[in-house]
Amino acid sequence: MYKKTTLASGLRVLTESMPAVRSASIGIWADVGSSLERRDQRGISHLVEHMLFKGTQRRTAREIAETMDGVGGSLNAFTDKEATCYYAKVIDRHVPLALDVLSDMFLHSLFDAQELAKEQKVVLEEIKMYDDSPDEMIHDLFLQTMWSGSNLGEPTIGSVETVTRVTPADLRVHMERHYAPDSVVVAAAGNIDHEQFVELVAENFATFAGKSERFEPDAPHTTPAALVRQKDSEQAYVVLGSRGLSVRDDRRFALSVLDTALGGGMSSRLFQEIREKRGLVYTVYSFQAAYRAAGLFGIYAGTSAENVQPCIDVIAEQLAELRKIEIGETELHLAKEHIKGNLTLSLESTSSRMIRLGRSEFALGRQVAPEEIEERVDAVTASEIAELARELFAEDQLGLCILGPVDETAIEWAAA
Repeated sequence: MYKKTTLASGLRVLTESMPAVRSASIGIWADVGSSLERRDQRGISHLVEHMLFKGTQRRTAREIAETMDGVGGSLNAFTDKEATCYYAKVIDRHVPLALDVLSDMFLHSLFDAQELAKEQKVVLEEIKMYDDSPDEMIHDLFLQTMWSGSNLGEPTIGSVETVTRVTPADLRVHMERHYAPDSVVVAAAGNIDHEQFVELVAENFATFAGKSERFEPDAPHTTPAALVRQKDSEQAYVVLGSRGLSVRDDRRFALSVLDTALGGGMSSRLFQEIREKRGLVYTVYSFQAAYRAAGLFGIYAGTSAENVQPCIDVIAEQLAELRKIEIGETELHLAKEHIKGNLTLSLESTSSRMIRLGRSEFALGRQVAPEEIEERVDAVTASEIAELARELFAEDQLGLCILGPVDETAIEWAAA
């Protein structure tokens, strides 16, 4: 299903053929994210991402947008803590055009000073929008609390001070350091012929050369603590969690089953205990923040201020039960089938498959077939899950973050 070619320059090209569809998703991946940034330039990777849409030697920003809109395609990008991706989704016959636009942006962006000044304002508005989204902010507070002082724990978007300080020269230096053939992957999934796509990539990236500066992935130690931050909001937002596993840890399959059983669906323990039985929340779930050399495990709940303590108590009870008692055969089977079903559904999307190609290449150096994932999930035992729960959910490993109209002195949290 997967094919990979490495060009003479070192640029990697990966494809996954889906002949039954009429579309294709293409992504240009750079092996750099916010965890590699200098502290005084926090958010520069995200700002580079924005600026690549603001005009090249061949196209204005408007022409970039009109070219993709004119074929009914979509064009976007994202920056996270360990990678940046520029991607497009088009009808299969427009793949050459989409790759031409993406590569033009990637290789020939102008970084005009006036455009940068405008885009800095746009990012500042994005920061304000984020500040008005407490359900998103609480997750960053959790990472900052549990990975205090680390690059991996800091927000990808940066701050007002760091974003406004960046110059066009800073953007160019950042790209020169991190955007090179040995740190870039071009991935495509959909109705794609691998050899033809490789030829297109080779043509569009013929001038792409150089070497990137290589860095080890950030591996911060966890610093569990309790943080209560006041915010005038209708609800309080809670994240309680612990150290997790990296994406390279073989125990991640057992943790995924544990995650699913605890808070991964409507039949999960947290949903049933906190929402269905007690009516304390509308939203509650568990999640993993997994990176190449570190990870966190968390539980999120949004609730009224008076319900914060009851929610914390139920979550703590559920974690204690997982430490003490192995999950039953029926619950174990249900969690495994849930994971495998979600995996199969995600494979129907060309975008999901393209993202899997890029992330797996950077994080693992190989592609993990769905059949292998299913085999690893099926092999998970109840004793493995209990062992993980005892290791990760020990009381002295738990951290707590609360954002909202909550009296800090009213919160009882023994582990903090």
